[in-house]
Amino acid sequence: MLKGATLIAGPTASGKSARALDLARRNGGVIINTDSMQVYSVLWLLTARPGEAEMVEAPHRLFGHVHPSMPYSTGVWVRDVEALLRDPMLEERPAIFVGGTGLYFRALIEGLSPMPSIPEEVRNYWRGRLAEEGPEALHRILKEKDPETAPRLRPTDSQRIARALEVVDASGRPISSWQKERTRPLVDGESAEKIVLEPDRAELARRISDRFDSMVAEGALDEVRALNTLSLDPALPAAKAIGVPELTAYLAGEISLDEAATRAKAASRQYAKRQMTWFRNQLGADWKRVAA
Repeated sequence: MLKGATLIAGPTASGKSARALDLARRNGGVIINTDSMQVYSVLWLLTARPGEAEMVEAPHRLFGHVHPSMPYSTGVWVRDVEALLRDPMLEERPAIFVGGTGLYFRALIEGLSPMPSIPEEVRNYWRGRLAEEGPEALHRILKEKDPETAPRLRPTDSQRIARALEVVDASGRPISSWQKERTRPLVDGESAEKIVLEPDRAELARRISDRFDSMVAEGALDEVRALNTLSLDPALPAAKAIGVPELTAYLAGEISLDEAATRAKAASRQYAKRQMTWFRNQLGADWKRVAA
């Protein structure tokens, strides 16, 4: 179990990456991505991954290492971290985990529920039904198959609904029963420095707006064009990354660029609000709350 790590959580555009880099400059640390969207290649700007200059200043791991066509989950990320922790570099340099995905942080310090492997035919079946019928129809099915899990998921949460149905279909056990089991934590929560950034909401909204404008100016449209050449399943997380649907609609001539930006900024504000609510309710009193 890794001791003495630093964990920096916070909503999108709260300055997490800059804080992690500043710490790495001072303590020689290794920055480890703890954000479910920054794992994807192709989407560099739109997921706000650290730039090339930042990547040179300090070692960065688990950024942009997953192709957008690949399904990626908390369990896969935990396995990636487990493999990374065997790197001799982390015996000599502090680990700095930074990102906005609360479930990743929870898995690090509390362990993760084991999950069964899902046969390809089962995955394809439920993903096909999701595409044809939509998440709300599958949510109704989940109520019958796993009445404990269904109330905890929004009827529009397509990925988690499909995942829960895949698990019960493949294993004969509802995902809620798997979630009651825990693996060994990878990070010692007692010795870790745990920080959650809490920015002023008005200031955060301004940062979100300015950042999206910069993303577009620096080439976000080219990223979306490149992503769209992959003909991804629209249910995949990378295809739904904030900015991708909106800029795709602009490129298709369906809306103006100003409208695309307005929609993307609104989606980002809503996402930040959900993140802050999760951090407030799920991260305990041992997390240091820092204005950002």
